[in-house]
Amino acid sequence: MSSKNVNVVLVHGAWADGSSWAGVIRPLAEAGFAVTAPSLPLTSFSDDVAALERTLERLAGPIVLVGHAYAGAVIGAVRSEKVKALVYVAALVPDEGETVLDVFTRAAPHPQAPELAPDSHGLIWLPDTAFAGAFAQNAWAEQLAVLAAVQRPISPACITVPMDRPSWRDRPSWFLLAEQDRMIDPQTQAFMATRMGARVRAHTVDHAPLVTAPYAVMDVILDAVAVVGQPEKEAI
Repeated sequence: MSSKNVNVVLVHGAWADGSSWAGVIRPLAEAGFAVTAPSLPLTSFSDDVAALERTLERLAGPIVLVGHAYAGAVIGAVRSEKVKALVYVAALVPDEGETVLDVFTRAAPHPQAPELAPDSHGLIWLPDTAFAGAFAQNAWAEQLAVLAAVQRPISPACITVPMDRPSWRDRPSWFLLAEQDRMIDPQTQAFMATRMGARVRAHTVDHAPLVTAPYAVMDVILDAVAVVGQPEKEAI
């Protein structure tokens, strides 16, 4: 099987949508890969898992499933047998019985991390200033403007549900550890990556390398694709 026959599915985290993957989608598509970046409703954990499952149902062939931040929990909860590898990008990876909130609060927050609380509608928004301060401090002004403009709030119902047996226990996994992350403590990332036995790539990047360092993210994805696809050797 050629690696080009592997589907790459990119799943965004909280306060984002599928457009946050634009910098990764472009080079993957230009290289000939089939790429999908669905948007999660962020209304409850079960809603998000169901939405992702519906996307996976539409795809034929093996899948490398990639999750950023909160989506690390979501990709670990899908049960599709088409998923052959999991890639975590500065992600939250709860184990069985844990919630997203459990692992998110495992370490003290970074001094520049925003205080988060539900609004009058019970939804959690990221303050606009937090995009430059903690979410993507290495981003350009234009990138920050887009991130703030398209952000989607997340419901507490997404982060307070105990996890069933995660699929990373049964599939190979990769983890991009963001050493400059101000949203998810790098030591927490290292703990989760080690616990799951992931192949770790540490980079001096912020919480949103899919925006600020897309080629670092692409390299990790291509590692997983190569293992899943067993690419054919080029003729000499």
